[in-house]
Amino acid sequence: MTDIGTLIRGIEELKINLSVEQQEQFSRYKELLKEWNEKINITSITDDIEIDQKHFLDSLSPLTTNLFDGKKKIIDIGTGGGFPGIPLKISNPELDVLLLDSLNKRIIFLNEVINELRLNNIKALHGRAEELSIKPSYREQYDICISRAVAQLNTLSEYCLPFVKVGGYFISMKGPDVDEELDISINAIKLLGGKLIETKHVKIPESDILHSLIIIEKIAETPTKYPRGGGKPRKNPL
Repeated sequence: MTDIGTLIRGIEELKINLSVEQQEQFSRYKELLKEWNEKINITSITDDIEIDQKHFLDSLSPLTTNLFDGKKKIIDIGTGGGFPGIPLKISNPELDVLLLDSLNKRIIFLNEVINELRLNNIKALHGRAEELSIKPSYREQYDICISRAVAQLNTLSEYCLPFVKVGGYFISMKGPDVDEELDISINAIKLLGGKLIETKHVKIPESDILHSLIIIEKIAETPTKYPRGGGKPRKNPL
């Protein structure tokens, strides 16, 4: 089995339990990530310890919010190599997960992971958030939308909050310094039907990395004119 010792030690600090089968799934996931990364660019992180820290343990850190307990329907926007959606799914098989990415070759990789790990109720979809979230079968259908995507919070909120049902949550995974970004995003969050609940700072176990989980509750429906098309959320953020 591929070495996941850093992950095993780290989950103790996060107070997460993984069965032997789940540990084996993480090990196989790492193998596939490294194999496929030689063919297509999935991640710049290829060291065993760093994969455990910066991909696996980081992806599991939202479990400290207790929002992922039980059967929840979640969507992971800009999932890339499957982070955080696949680690969250491995840790809680009851989750119903949609992995969304705009690069089709990543979707091919994610489908391989899903099949190899024999994961159920998880789907990888090629598409763009601004196009998908206007469709009734996706709009305001999710308990949680989560994203590690690299974008300003006001931009991400416009992409993500339309997917979240009223009473659900959008969780943005960020670095340690988020105060300024929050300040310029608070009006956008309100406009899109959200309310900032908490900024939770999490130290990634087995490292000195400090990350932030910005937790936004959906308290009202998102106005139908959002998200805007044509790349406006990035070019002209709310």
